[in-house]
Amino acid sequence: MERNIRTIGVLTSGGDAPGMNAAIRAVVRAGAYYGIKVIGVRRGYNGLINGELEELTARSVSGIIQRGGTILQTARCLEFKTQEGVNRAVNIAKVFGLDGLVVIGGDGSFRGAKDLCAAGLPTIAMPGTIDNDINCSEYTVGYDTCLNTVMEAVDKIRDTAASHERVSVIEVMGRAAGYIALESGIACGADVVLVPEYEWSFDDDVLRPILESRQRGKHHAIVVVAEGIGGAMEMAKEIEEKTGIESRATILGHVQRGGSPTVRDRVTASQMGAMAVELLLQGKQNRIVCMCDNKIVDVDIEEGLAMTKHISKDDIDLAKRLAV
Repeated sequence: MERNIRTIGVLTSGGDAPGMNAAIRAVVRAGAYYGIKVIGVRRGYNGLINGELEELTARSVSGIIQRGGTILQTARCLEFKTQEGVNRAVNIAKVFGLDGLVVIGGDGSFRGAKDLCAAGLPTIAMPGTIDNDINCSEYTVGYDTCLNTVMEAVDKIRDTAASHERVSVIEVMGRAAGYIALESGIACGADVVLVPEYEWSFDDDVLRPILESRQRGKHHAIVVVAEGIGGAMEMAKEIEEKTGIESRATILGHVQRGGSPTVRDRVTASQMGAMAVELLLQGKQNRIVCMCDNKIVDVDIEEGLAMTKHISKDDIDLAKRLAV
């Protein structure tokens, strides 16, 4: 059933991701196309509670599709985790005349969107996170740009590792999910890839591949570890102590979040942002816009949050086979 939508809001929540601006632009431009006013909410749910809202027009989002980060900013909000905070957010939305809201973020943001729906504000969510860890979506906006940033950094580190015949241990983001480590490791030809989803042994999964590659005539090695594994500095020190091979650690950190989004992230963000607006116009709410079988679809938030997603053991094994 179609809903009478005149004004919608859009906010970004959680960690920033390249492509969020492309999604904001798509929401605003789609709204303009359908004759809907779009209000930007600054600083995520914190801004919604505190009334930090301003109108966005088709012209005000010109020139942002290529920018990393989010022009709306993002912030933590402990108050929003309470029912009083949610109710306050809904009341502020009513003051500004919002008939619906688009939330761009990760799992925590989706739970917030679900709470807003339950409190009476129709909300649509879409995935924007570099970790690619949204269970209901095979791809999240920001992931491809992050992978390319990591790849470029590791390629540069390899140059000096080869020159000095070192082992380089590189820590990438991913506290609970190893997608960045796995795919960047394969793309960069890493000798060792460690992710939090699978158990590993220092002797068998780190030292043995390094020493065996030395015996085959390779005198440098790249070890990519997910943030959830941690201890890159300690690992490099232990490798050097046990093998005598000079070893160095690099923690890439927040450089992985920045940068101009790739084509894939710009297009995916644009498709998802436009669909979010169209779903609100169709009278739908409490939905997540996501990717399934390389198509943009939507699922119920409850169902989406209950889904599971796993790192492929085949890809883990592939990384090991190709490191021979």
